[in-house]
Amino acid sequence: MNALDIIGQKLLLAFQGKQITSEMQHELASYKPGGVTLFRSFNISSPEQIKQLVSDLQEHARTLGLPPLLIGADQEGGQLMAIGEGTTPLPGNMALGAAGSTELARKAGEVLGRELSAMGINMNYAPCCDVNINPRNPVIGTRSFGEDPRQVAAMAAAMVEGIQSQGVAAVAKHFPGHGDTSSDSHLGLPSLPHSLERLQSVEFLPFQAAIDADVKLTMSAHIAMPAIDGENAPPATLSSAILNGLLRKQLGFNGVIVSDAMDMHAIQQGEHLGEECARAATAGIDLLLITADPADHKRAWQGLTRSYQYDLQFRVTCEYSAERIAALKAWQAGHKTTPGLEVLGCPEHVAVADEIAERSVTLVRDDVHLLPLQLNPDQRIVVIIPRPADLTPADTSSYVVPALAASVRQYHPNVDEIVIPFAPNAEVIEKTLKQVQGAALVIIGTLNAFDCPSQAELINQVLQSGIPTVVAALRMPYDLTVFEQAATYLCTYSIQSPSMNALAKVLFGKLEAQGRLPVSIPGLYPNGYRLD
Repeated sequence: MNALDIIGQKLLLAFQGKQITSEMQHELASYKPGGVTLFRSFNISSPEQIKQLVSDLQEHARTLGLPPLLIGADQEGGQLMAIGEGTTPLPGNMALGAAGSTELARKAGEVLGRELSAMGINMNYAPCCDVNINPRNPVIGTRSFGEDPRQVAAMAAAMVEGIQSQGVAAVAKHFPGHGDTSSDSHLGLPSLPHSLERLQSVEFLPFQAAIDADVKLTMSAHIAMPAIDGENAPPATLSSAILNGLLRKQLGFNGVIVSDAMDMHAIQQGEHLGEECARAATAGIDLLLITADPADHKRAWQGLTRSYQYDLQFRVTCEYSAERIAALKAWQAGHKTTPGLEVLGCPEHVAVADEIAERSVTLVRDDVHLLPLQLNPDQRIVVIIPRPADLTPADTSSYVVPALAASVRQYHPNVDEIVIPFAPNAEVIEKTLKQVQGAALVIIGTLNAFDCPSQAELINQVLQSGIPTVVAALRMPYDLTVFEQAATYLCTYSIQSPSMNALAKVLFGKLEAQGRLPVSIPGLYPNGYRLD
C-alpha cells in the first residue's frame, strides 16, 4: 500500500442518503476509506434497500480497486437498533441480564449477526461491555447486561461468539468502560475517577472476556481516566496509556481498535478535528469513526496526512493499523456463506426474542397479591404508556410504538389505552386522571420515570386514586425509587413487542415471572431481587 491507501484505510465514513450519492462516490475515490457506517436516520428504510445500498457501495469500491469495505451499524437490540423495520425485535442486553442465560445471549448474537449478514453488513458495533453501576448513567442503561461484572463478562463473551459465528465482526464497547459515568460523552467529557485496581476488578472484566472470545474490534470511549493519565486526563480515545498500555499490553488485545464517533463533544470539533484524529491515531486508534459531515471527512484526512508526511513514528503506527485492518477483512472474506433476506424476522429468530422476553420479565413486588389479574369481561382496564423518546443520541426508541394495550387485549376485552407524552404537563396529568375514573384496574408503563419528574408525578397521583394499579418499568428498573408506594411492580427492560406480550402473559397468569433484577434499586433492593 502507498501512503494514501494506508491513511484511507483508517477512515470509517458516513453519509446522508438511502442510495449511494455522487458525493459519496467522490469521497470513496478521494479518500479510499476502510469502510462506511450506516445510520438509521441517514441511510435506512428497509432491508431490501439496505442490501442494495451496501451492494452498490461495495461494487463502487471494487471499480476503484479498493479492498472490500467494512460496513458497520449499531444493531445492539433493545433501545439501539440501526435497522428496525423487518428485523427481529430483540429485547436487548439488560433483558438478557435479567434472563441470566449465556445461551440466550449467544443466540441473540447469532440472530443479530445472521440478519446483518443477510443485508451485507459485516461489522456490528456490539456488544456493550459496560457495567451499568451508576443509576444516573444517561447513555448506557439498558444497553448494559447489568451491574455484576462477572455476569456482564459472561454475557458479552457469549454475544461476541454468536455475532462472529455468522462472519460479522463484533465490536466490544466502550473501553475502558462507560457504565459508571454520570454524563454523556456525546455532550462533554465524562471522567471515570477510579483506581486502576477497581477498574481491573470491575470495568475491565467484560472486555477481557470479549478478548478471550476473540472479539475482532474494540471501541474506545471518549472518557477520561485520571488514575491513568493524571490531572486534565484526555479522552481514552486520545490516550496511548489506555489504548496501548492497558488494552493491548495488559489485556492482550491484538485486533482492531475503533474510535467512538469523532463528532461527539468530548472531542474537539470544527477546525480542531483533524488534529484530534491525528492524536487518536498516534495513541493507537486503528479506525476513526467519522460521521456524515463532508467537512469533517476532509479535516480528518488532512490531519492524518500532515502527520504521516512529517512524523516517521506516525507512519509506522499507521502501517501496523493497515495490517490489522487487512487481517480483519481477510477474516471476513473467509466466511463465504451469506443468508438471504428471508432470515430477517423468521420464526426461528422471533422464537429467540420471545424466549428472552419471557425469561426476563421480573416481578419485583406484589404486596397486595393483585396478580394474576382476574376481572370480569365488563370491567374496564386502562393502560397508560408514555410515548417513547430518544433519551440519548445512542437511542432509537422513538421509532417504536409499544403495543402493551394490544397485548393486554389478548386476555381481556375491555381495555382503553392512553398514550401520554414522555414528560406530561399538568394539563395532561389532569386529563389522564379523569380518564381513569371508574376503571377497575390501571396498568402503567414507565420509561425512566426516576429521571422525569412529571412522569413520576402522574404515576404517584394515579397510585393515590385508590384504583388497583400495576406499574411496569419498561426501561430502567430504578423508577420504583420515585413511587415507593407502588404495591405491584414489574420490569421488562424493553418496549419491543415480545416484551409487551410477555408482560401481558405474566399479568394474567399465563406465564410465571422468571427474571431477576440485573441491577440494584437504590435504597430498596440493593443486591437485585426477584419475588419468590
